Amino acid sequence: MSQSPSASKVALLGAVNNLVEVIARLRSPVGGCPWDLAQTQETLIPYVIEEAYETVDAIRQGEQAAICEELGDLLLQVVLQAQVASDAGHFTLKEVAEGITAKLIRRHPHVFGDQTVTDMAEVHRNWEQIKATEQGVDPTQPPPLTEKLKRYGRSLPPLTAAMKISQKAAAVGFEWDRVEGVWAKFEEELAELKEALQTSDRAHQQAELGDVLFTLVNLARWYDLDPDAALQGTNQRFIQRLEQVEAFADRPLTEYTLAEFEALWQRAKVHLQQSPSDT
Repeated sequence: MSQSPSASKVALLGAVNNLVEVIARLRSPVGGCPWDLAQTQETLIPYVIEEAYETVDAIRQGEQAAICEELGDLLLQVVLQAQVASDAGHFTLKEVAEGITAKLIRRHPHVFGDQTVTDMAEVHRNWEQIKATEQGVDPTQPPPLTEKLKRYGRSLPPLTAAMKISQKAAAVGFEWDRVEGVWAKFEEELAELKEALQTSDRAHQQAELGDVLFTLVNLARWYDLDPDAALQGTNQRFIQRLEQVEAFADRPLTEYTLAEFEALWQRAKVHLQQSPSDT
């Protein structure tokens, strides 16, 4: 028998409250967990990123049980961050929830107010106007483009940020006339990277490698390709092929010569191409 809406809400609040109490106990100076007590907002950053990526991976795989589990891990990071902040006297989970609830209501006047909209584009325009007003910005006088690009550079994974930055710069005219210009730039940057690798200047090498990668992202944009998805696919194919190499190997991989390893690799590649389960 299904629960009534009110009973379901009570159960939900009870479950969330239990999680909050568990984390509070883990962070308790008396009888708490030393690891949890040692954490700060900064030390937890890698876990926030890791859990977000694992949640995305579960969603892409479409496994509902895995999605549920990974959302739990991600929720843990939200509650733990709030607990760390609360312990330091900054804010609590209550303020986090109240803040995002108020923001959603404020930015959806067509749902919670008397405003009407005709399509998603109008919803987006209204959202941006309300956001600008909240930030004290005149929506008719947008801030410099670099303000938005700086935010991308700070908050997004580097490959995603590069694509966003490239798209926004191109939209205001900072763009090649033809794709041949992008290819020429790539060849130029690749030559500069090769030259830098002949030196001992590590910072210069890193900078030139970054220039090559950024130009590749621009090429992806010109050809309407997703560099994140492309690299994700390559990673998966590499792992699949290496897994098949391990299946074919009759001794530890470290005992194979490069030529033997290459032969196993090609055999694995052909095998996976012929397999109906290969993705």
